[in-house]
Amino acid sequence: MKGFIQTLKNIWSIEELRNKILFTLGILLVYRFGSYIPLPGIDLSAINTDILNAKGNSSGGNGFLDILNAFTGGGFSRASILALGIMPYISASIVVQLMGLALPYLQKLQKEGESGRKKITQITRWLTIAICLVQAPAYLTSVTNFFLPYSDPSISAAYIISPNSFWFWFPSTIILVTGTMFAMWLGEKITDRGIGNGISLLIMVGIMADLPRSFVSEVQLQSGIFILFEIIAFLAVILISVILVQAVRQVPVQYVGRAQGGRSNYMKTFTNTVRQYIPLKVNAAGVMPIIFAQAIMFLPGVLANAIYNEGNIPGFFQDLSNPFSFTYCVVFGILIIIFTFFYTAVTIPVNQMAEDLRRNEGIIPRVKPGMETANFLDDILSKITLPGSIFLALLAILPAVVHLFGVSSSMALFFGGTSLIILVGVTLDTIQQINTYLLNHHYDGMMQTDRINKRMA
Repeated sequence: MKGFIQTLKNIWSIEELRNKILFTLGILLVYRFGSYIPLPGIDLSAINTDILNAKGNSSGGNGFLDILNAFTGGGFSRASILALGIMPYISASIVVQLMGLALPYLQKLQKEGESGRKKITQITRWLTIAICLVQAPAYLTSVTNFFLPYSDPSISAAYIISPNSFWFWFPSTIILVTGTMFAMWLGEKITDRGIGNGISLLIMVGIMADLPRSFVSEVQLQSGIFILFEIIAFLAVILISVILVQAVRQVPVQYVGRAQGGRSNYMKTFTNTVRQYIPLKVNAAGVMPIIFAQAIMFLPGVLANAIYNEGNIPGFFQDLSNPFSFTYCVVFGILIIIFTFFYTAVTIPVNQMAEDLRRNEGIIPRVKPGMETANFLDDILSKITLPGSIFLALLAILPAVVHLFGVSSSMALFFGGTSLIILVGVTLDTIQQINTYLLNHHYDGMMQTDRINKRMA
């Protein structure tokens, strides 16, 4: 405990790190505040008390709504100005990265360095607006037909103006699009001036906001011994998630020192050789495959609500909107495996790694420099990514398994799945950045042990 308090003091003593943390917390507070501001013409209190309870769609009553609420910080069920959240930006990022594999123009931009990345970011922003212009009317349709049935006199107080009027649809669409762009801007500001990845932190905060309420509801529903086993299982899943995020495959590398004096550069000796490792992560893609796959899984439910009436939605679309159904789990797991391979291939350029090794006179034992080194790294990366992606998919569908044992739907979403993996991944990534600041200022990191300190020394 003393060590933890001392670590907090060390963090506070570094002015740059302190300012980054305070800036990040301030931005997150603004985002949470925005999720409680309703769209114009809607009474927020009537939605919370009458509509969700009367329709049986509270946080614990519908798994699809639970996920939407988590990714939007609860703004979806509250019909807030941030109801679409950050998901349109995630969807746009997926589309741009997929097009980057086929369009030569985007491939050229990816090779142009910082200027190319700025242009790709601008393209992603415009595509985000286009996606919002499609999702906003679909969401307003679901609000008027599903959440806010205007014909029901018991909950008609939720409307201040008629939901069928132009003065409800047009301003609400503009506000929803603006809300998503504002959330995207907040995430980019956190990434630039704060600590951690801004987009991931916004999603994480929305997930954490529902955890205390879900746990309290679970305690009220279950017996004491069941809650005890549930807590033990929850901690075990967290441990497994941490192991998955932290697991690495170390590839040995030898860096040969330059010859001394007048000896030729080709006259190398083993006494001048330094042995190091390239750490290839088993889950190099992190939480992004989960976020990408979840963004795709949102689309069938949104489209079904926009096209069909509430009672006429086909069974296939209903299964794809139910995170506890067999169909949803199979499709979701396959998408996670695909996106894990895709994102790993995009973010880890093995050809560039091989070229950097060659330029720095580094070699992998028994592997020739150049293309053979690149193929060797790609082969290892493929072998460790396959079990990592399968394990990630199993963790993602674990909520459906624990739900079969009697865990409520709202609490089950935190047993693995999207929620827990994002929480663990984003938390570890943020702690790692904080550790970097601490170690650069000669302080012990937040997760450093004595054995690790000795190895570093």
